[in-house]
Amino acid sequence: MKLLFIYNANSGKLNGLFDIGHKLLSPSTYQCSLCALTHDVFKENTTWKNFRAESQFQMEFYHKDEFETKFPKVKLNYPTVLKLEMTQFTTVLTPDILTEISSVDTLIEKLKESL
Repeated sequence: MKLLFIYNANSGKLNGLFDIGHKLLSPSTYQCSLCALTHDVFKENTTWKNFRAESQFQMEFYHKDEFETKFPKVKLNYPTVLKLEMTQFTTVLTPDILTEISSVDTLIEKLKESL
């Protein structure tokens, strides 16, 4: 079993710079609640990084363009967290749920509860 985290952002350095600018200038309108939880403006959130390092779960992380390239037949709303078992996807956290989560600690708690 793997957990797949798909951000509502595209890959690439230029897109990353735009994301940083958006987080700095207008954080309340930033479109990726998952990124806002797991990353500070310039780096990965320390609590999240520690959770990932200590977790028993296999995790993969994708920008939406990377996910759509790897899994072109899977249609999603972003951001989202999926569970992948063999070839079966199950939604763990929807965009609506991720938007309601206000801290990385709550995100970790919800992930543990969902699995």
